[in-house]
Amino acid sequence: MFYLYVRVVKARDLPPNPVSGSCDPYVEVKLGNYKGKTQHFEKKPNPLWNQVFAFSKDKLQSSILEVFLRDREMVGRDDYIGKVIFDMHEVPTRVPPDSPLAPQWYRLEDRRGETKLKGEVMLAVWMGTQADEAFPDSWHSDAASVHGEGVYNVRSKVYVSPKLWYLRVNVIEAQDVEPHDKTQQPQVFVKAQVGNQVLKTKLCPTKTPNPLWNEDLLFVAAEPFEEQLVLTLENRVAPSKDETVGRIVLPLHTFEKRMDHRTIHSKWFNMEKFGFGVLEADKRHEQKFSSRIHLRVCLEGGYHVMDESTMYISDQRPTSKQLWKQPIGLLEVGILSAQGVQQMKTKDGRGATDAYCVAKYGLKWVRTRTILDSFNPKWNEQYTWEVYDPSTVITLGVFDNNHLGSNDGGKNDARIGKVRIRLSTLETDRIYTNSYPLLVLQPSGLKKMGELHLAVRFTCLSLAHMIYLYGQPLLPKMHYLHPFTVNQVDSLRFQAMRIVATRLGRAEPPLRKEVVEYMIDVDSHMWSMRRSKANFFRVVSLFSGMMSISKWIGEVCQWKNPVTTVLVHVLFFILVCYPELILPTVFLYMFLIGVWNFRFRPRNPPHMDTKLSWAEAVAADELDEEFDTFPTTKAQDVVRMRYDRLRSVAGRIQTVVGDIATQGERFQGLLSWRDPRATSLFVMFCFVVAVALYITPFKMVALVAGLLWLRHPKFRSKLPSVPSNFFRRLPSRADSML
Repeated sequence: MFYLYVRVVKARDLPPNPVSGSCDPYVEVKLGNYKGKTQHFEKKPNPLWNQVFAFSKDKLQSSILEVFLRDREMVGRDDYIGKVIFDMHEVPTRVPPDSPLAPQWYRLEDRRGETKLKGEVMLAVWMGTQADEAFPDSWHSDAASVHGEGVYNVRSKVYVSPKLWYLRVNVIEAQDVEPHDKTQQPQVFVKAQVGNQVLKTKLCPTKTPNPLWNEDLLFVAAEPFEEQLVLTLENRVAPSKDETVGRIVLPLHTFEKRMDHRTIHSKWFNMEKFGFGVLEADKRHEQKFSSRIHLRVCLEGGYHVMDESTMYISDQRPTSKQLWKQPIGLLEVGILSAQGVQQMKTKDGRGATDAYCVAKYGLKWVRTRTILDSFNPKWNEQYTWEVYDPSTVITLGVFDNNHLGSNDGGKNDARIGKVRIRLSTLETDRIYTNSYPLLVLQPSGLKKMGELHLAVRFTCLSLAHMIYLYGQPLLPKMHYLHPFTVNQVDSLRFQAMRIVATRLGRAEPPLRKEVVEYMIDVDSHMWSMRRSKANFFRVVSLFSGMMSISKWIGEVCQWKNPVTTVLVHVLFFILVCYPELILPTVFLYMFLIGVWNFRFRPRNPPHMDTKLSWAEAVAADELDEEFDTFPTTKAQDVVRMRYDRLRSVAGRIQTVVGDIATQGERFQGLLSWRDPRATSLFVMFCFVVAVALYITPFKMVALVAGLLWLRHPKFRSKLPSVPSNFFRRLPSRADSML
C-alpha cells in the first residue's frame, strides 16, 4: 500500500504580522479535498514541528501538493504567509531499507506562485509504503475527521505486557503480640495485602502471644513494583469482630528473587501500631513498637505467571530472563484486511464501522491503525514474533473504535470477532493466506460480523530443537517440583489478568480493558449451559472411535459378514501361535492408519467451529444466562428457574457418578466378604482357574477363549452371561447411603 509522505520539519525567518507585530505560525498541507494541519506556536518566527502527513495513494484526488504557511488569528481569517507547491509526478519513491529522505529548505511563494517571499520552510516529500518508519506516528488522510485525543487512538502501536512475578510470603510465626485488652490472651491471624489482592492466614487455634502458622500466601506483582506488601496482625475479639494489633509495610523491591527451589533465609520484622493514650492527645499518631513477625518472602522467577487461559496459552517461559532458552523459530503475521464487516454504530444518520485489529502472542501485543468509515478495511501491516514453543496460540481480535473524539470516553470498543491459530498446526516455512470468519456470540444469538484476511508464516530456526521440545514439560520445572493447588492457580491467573488489563490500559494510546479481557478470555471459567453441552458432545465424539470398534467387533462376533469373521479367525490363530507379533501388529496398524490419513490432513489452520461450540442451536434463555453478570442481576423468578434447571442437570450427573461408584464397589465386593456366598464362590473359582492355567498351556487357553468369544450366533443365548449375572448381584455401598 503506497502513501504520499510529507514531513514538515521547521520554518525560519517568518515575517511578523504588521498589526500585532508577532507571528503565530502553523502549516496546512492540502492535497485535493484532504487538509492536514500542524500545531500552531504563539509568537515564534522559527517554529519546529517535525510532523509527518500520510495520504493514501488510492485516494489521491489531485496532481498538485500544496503546503501553506499561515498566521493564526484569534478573530477573523488566518493570514497567509506563503506556500510551496509540488508536482506529484516529480515526487521520488523511497523503499526501506533505504535511508530516510533528507529534508530541504524551500522559499515561500505568494498566492500565484510568481514571487518569492520572506521565510523558508524545511520539508521532505516522498512516496513510500506502510513499511516506512514514519508510518505509525504520521497523520493519515483517512483519519482527517478525528481530532483531539482521538488522533492518538487511531495509530498503530506495539505494546509489551508487564513483567509478572509470583510473590511468595511464608508467614512463620509472631512474638510478643499485645492485644488492646491486656486481660485477654490474643488469638490472631495475619492479613496480607498487595494492591487489590488480600489474603489471610488461618486463625491460630490457641490463644497465645506467640502464635505459629507456617503458611504460604501467594500474590502476583508486576514490574515496576508500584504496590507494597502490607501485613497486619488481627486479633479475634468476637466471632465477627477483629482488632488490628500490629502493622508493617514492606516495599517489594527489597525482597530476594530466586530462580529455583533453594531455601530463602527467613527474617524477623518489627511491627508497629498506633497507640492512643488517655492524656496523650498530642501524641495520638506516634508510632510505638508492638511485636515482631517471622517471614520468609521471595519473588519467584522460576515459574511462568499465567495471565491467560491455559487452553490458549501463548507463552510458557519463566519470569526470569536468565532461564529463557533460545527461540526455535519466527512467526510472521500479515494483517491484510477484513471483508463484509457489519455496521457497528451510526454516524450522522448513516451506518459506520471504525475497525482496528489487535494481535497477542507472548508478551507482545500489536494494534493496527483504525480504518475509519469502512466495511472493508485494509491494514496491510506485518508483525513478527519470536517463537519459543510450537504448542502455543496466537490470538487476533477485531474491534470497533469508539474513542475517536473527546466526548466518547464512556463507551467501550465493541467486539467484531476473534481468531485463534495454534502454531503446531502450521507447516514450517509455508505462507498461509486465508480468510477467517469473525463470529460473535451475542445475547440475540450467533452473528457473523465479517471475515479477517491474514497471511501467516512460521519459520523454523532449529528443527532438532523443536523436535526436542516435544518431549519436554509444557511449563517450567518449578510448576512440577513445587506445584500450586488448583484454587491457587485459578486465583493467581485472575489477579494476573487484572494487572495486565490495568497496566495496558495506562499506555498511550491505551489498550482498553474490554479489549484485553476479550483477548485473554478472562470469562472462560464462568458457567455456561452452552459450553457444558459442547464439552459433553466433545467427550461423546472422543469415544465415538471406540464405539465404532466395539460395534465392528460385535458384528464380527455375530457373523454379519462371514468373510470378515473368517479372516479375523485366521489373524487370531496367527497371533495365538506367534504372540511376539501382537505388539508389532498393533504399531504397524497405527502406522498404516497415520499414512492413510495423511491424504486427508488439514490444508489450512482451523477456525472457530460454530457446530463444535454448540452456538447454532443454543436457546435464547441459555444465552441470556451466559451473558449475565456475576453475581446475577436478574429477577428472582428467572434466577429460580435457572437454579431448578441446573438442579435437574446436576441430578443426572449425580446419578451417573453414583452408577460409576456402584460398579467400582462391586469390584471391591468380589473379595470383601460383604456377600459371603458370592465371595466364597469367587475365591473357589479363582483357585480352580489358577490350577487350570498352571496345567494348561497359555496358547491353548487363549485359543479356547477366543473361539468361545467368536462363536456363531447359533451357539449364543440371548440371556445375559453367567459372569454378568454374577457381577450384577454383588453388593455396593449404595444401600448404606441416606
